[in-house]
Amino acid sequence: MTDEPVEPDSSAPVVPPLLLGTYNPKIDAKGRMAIPAKMRAQLGEGMVMARGQERCVYLLPQSEFRRIAAQIQRVSVGNKAARQYLRVFLSGAVDQDTDKQGRVVVPQMLREYADLGDDIVVIGVGTRAEIWNRKAWEQYLSDNEPEYSDIADDVLPDLEF
Repeated sequence: MTDEPVEPDSSAPVVPPLLLGTYNPKIDAKGRMAIPAKMRAQLGEGMVMARGQERCVYLLPQSEFRRIAAQIQRVSVGNKAARQYLRVFLSGAVDQDTDKQGRVVVPQMLREYADLGDDIVVIGVGTRAEIWNRKAWEQYLSDNEPEYSDIADDVLPDLEF
């Protein structure tokens, strides 16, 4: 047995960063939001903001955004639902880079879409983060937490805790 470093397996799939947690940054008067430090490293250089589901804003690493866009585009152009989703998703997407203080500008159209004032919540949702109006997030949790245990069997049928 040697003490030489082992080369990583280049055929192994690249696992995207796992974005977790809940953070409470503010949006300043110029529309800037500080990306939580831990998420900043996981999102990497260049990220994309886009319209999310349930009136939130998605914050995605560039690679994850490209993966999702490519997956949607593989659906037949003849599929009306796919065309509609692609139009809404891509027309509301904006490339972003953080400034020296780790902030990004949340574009006005996305702030309006998600009703984002200065009181927001940023949550990690695995391969993306979501930016929510704090009150809307609290209402979402309140509405959905009672069903959290009930839906586990449907969402995770083979997973045992």
